[in-house]
Amino acid sequence: MDLSRPVPPYEQLRAQVSGQAASGELAPGTRLPAVRQLAGDLGVAAGTVARAYSELESDGVVISHGRRGTFVSGAAGRAGRGAQQKLAAAADQFVAAVRKLGLSDEAAEAALRQGLTRRPAS
Repeated sequence: MDLSRPVPPYEQLRAQVSGQAASGELAPGTRLPAVRQLAGDLGVAAGTVARAYSELESDGVVISHGRRGTFVSGAAGRAGRGAQQKLAAAADQFVAAVRKLGLSDEAAEAALRQGLTRRPAS
């Protein structure tokens, strides 16, 4: 987690856990650290971790069992597939915008590379 990035810390954590769950690095049933423990480890407020966990639960990546903890759900792999579908839809929209503007593929690729540079991966 990079606190100097413009991406909010809770979103960086959400993206990291979601990616690890989708890739299988975090297997279904894996217990995540307690909110306070992870907040201390990362040097962020407990509310930051709680928000990330809440977003992950809304996305279906984790399941919270109260005092028993937060666990990677069996749906995490399906969430990864859902992310791929959303990415494909966004790519289609990008291409449609490029075509409507009459831009070349090279211009589109350059714009995409610039966007990726402005917003590096978490």
